[in-house]
Order: sequence, then C-alpha cells, then structure tokens
Amino acid sequence: MTRSRRWWLAAVAVALVTAAPLVARAVPVQAPDRDAASLVAQVRAAAHHPYSGQVEMNGNLDLPVTSRFTDIGTLLGERTTLRAWWRGPDAWRVDKLLVTGETDLLHSGGLTTEWSYEANRAVRSVDPDVRLPRTADLLPPALAARVLDGADDRTATRIGARRVAGISAPGVRIRPADPRSSVDHVDLWEDPASGVVLRVDAYASGDTAPSFSTAFTTFSAAIPDEARTRFVLPAGAKVSFDDVLDIADAANQYAPFDPPDRLAGLVRAATPSGAVGVYGSGLTRLLVIPLRHRDAQTLDDQLRRSAGVVESDVGLQLQAGPLGVLVADRGDFSWLVAGPLTPDTLVTAARDLQAGATLR
Repeated sequence: MTRSRRWWLAAVAVALVTAAPLVARAVPVQAPDRDAASLVAQVRAAAHHPYSGQVEMNGNLDLPVTSRFTDIGTLLGERTTLRAWWRGPDAWRVDKLLVTGETDLLHSGGLTTEWSYEANRAVRSVDPDVRLPRTADLLPPALAARVLDGADDRTATRIGARRVAGISAPGVRIRPADPRSSVDHVDLWEDPASGVVLRVDAYASGDTAPSFSTAFTTFSAAIPDEARTRFVLPAGAKVSFDDVLDIADAANQYAPFDPPDRLAGLVRAATPSGAVGVYGSGLTRLLVIPLRHRDAQTLDDQLRRSAGVVESDVGLQLQAGPLGVLVADRGDFSWLVAGPLTPDTLVTAARDLQAGATLR
C-alpha cells in the first residue's frame, strides 16, 4: 500500500469517528407511540428491574451545608459521575468517580459498605429508618421512584422522546397536583424495553432550565454479574462499623422530641418513629430534623453567607431551586425543615412544629 493511500484511509477513519456523534444527533428520535399512563405504569412495574451503566448528575442547588450533612451539598450542586450495578434492592453498587480515585457504596447481605479508595478504609453499617440522601438515591430509577411516590398519574403527560445512552427514550412529564410543592414539573425518559428510567430533569417553579438532572450515559438492562456487588476487603485495609450513619440518623435515635402528626396539613409517615419526621410524599415530601445548638449555629452561619437567605421571627430560610431549607429556633434545640415546598409552606410547617413538638 502506498503512503498516500495509507494517509487517505487514515483520513477517512478520522472523519468517520468524528462524524459519528453528529450523525447520531441527526437521526430523528423515534419512540413507541404510547400514552403517558401506560408509560408511568411500565416505570412502576420496573421498580426491581436490574440495570447497570454510567450516570452523570448535574445540580444547580447551592446548599450551604457542612460535612455533618454528608456530601449532599456536592451531589446536588455540582457535576458528579457515577458507575452503577443494580441487581435488586438487596444487592447493588454505586461508585462515585473522583479526580484522585473513587468512593464506592455497596449493599449486600443486609449491610451497606462505604469504601474509600484513597483512605484504604471501609465503613460498614445497617441502613437506619431515616438518613440523608446519598449517591444511590440520585440514580435515575431511584429518583423517579420518589417522584412517582404518591403522584396522581392523571397529572402525567407525554413529552417528546430523546436519545439517552444511545436509546430512543419516550418521555413523560409529571406535574405536582398539590400547590404546596415548589416543583413546576419533572421530566422522565425511560427505556421502552425494560421500563427503567434513563433520565430525570427536575424544574423549579418559574425556571426554564432544570435545577437537577441525572442521566445514564451508558446503560444495560441485563442482570449485572454478582461479583460486581460483592465487597472483598483489600489486604491491609482498615474496616469499622458505624451505628450512627449521619446527622439525621443520630437525631432520630437520640433527640428527646416527638414531632406532631401533621405539619402544614401534611400527614406524618409511619416511619421513622423517632425524633425525625417525614411528612407527605413525592413532590410534597417534608423532612424535619432536630438539631443540637452547635449544629444549628454552624448551619445558621452558612445560611447567613448565602445569597437569597431570608430571616424572620421563625428563623433563617433559603430557597435553592425547588428545595427549601429553614432553620427554626426552639431554645436548646433547633429544627431543620426541608423539602420541595413553597416558602410559605415551610414557614407554616415550622410554626406548627414549634407549637406541636413535645419532649419525651
């Protein structure tokens, strides 16, 4: 083969590789012609369907929280890349990919293990009744399940299909029926074969761009190999057991309060049964956590440095996209009141909490 012919072939190969994404985008996205109700039903039926792939999350929620609140601020406010293998609710793994390594979360045999590659350390725990969100909760299928929890399917409408992880995915828009929600709508796109949700975009009221997106960039609906979700402790690694997972778990176990049965008209869920209260469902879910004075003061200081913070006789309040946060003062203990709810709803909930919470 002559040198000129080799260069010609190389040029063709480069052109094909660089043009491939453009060609893919130019091909019209086609998806099954099905109504919104049947798509939502398929998503609900796929709740335990296995999957694996790489996920990219993009958040614009500027939450002024410290390390006491795990890494929830980073997860909701930055770009995060994950790898996930999900065999079912009892066997899964999610790796958070970092510039310098990774942090892995594995669940198997009733235990959850957090493995820090850099620190060569594993922390094992049993999932408590209540905890703060973590990487596994923000995968598209998991977040979609929370959106649809308690949702009125009559509010679902079809939206255009889009290509997600190379799949022509039909789309559904969910609008909250409850005016107390600060979410305008959530868009879901699903794998038409399995019903697994591939992408979720959440929009705050009045916004034209999503406040938070989570989407597969590669996807498989096949059952992941069992070895993928099994943790093997490397030689020389440190391992410990944590019986208090985060600040929500600690408060639920040890704070001497009982929240009321209703806040802002929202009914308290049966679990957890301790000092932390969860109210409502889906896009009107409210979380209240009692905070020790030290933790409340630290959060107050962070809030005061945030743009858009509002101070009232109830406490300090911040709206970050669709997520509202309010720290309500109550003497030695304060309350963190948070959820995708309107500012007025959070204030009403805080007042009800200050008046109705009782000491054990």
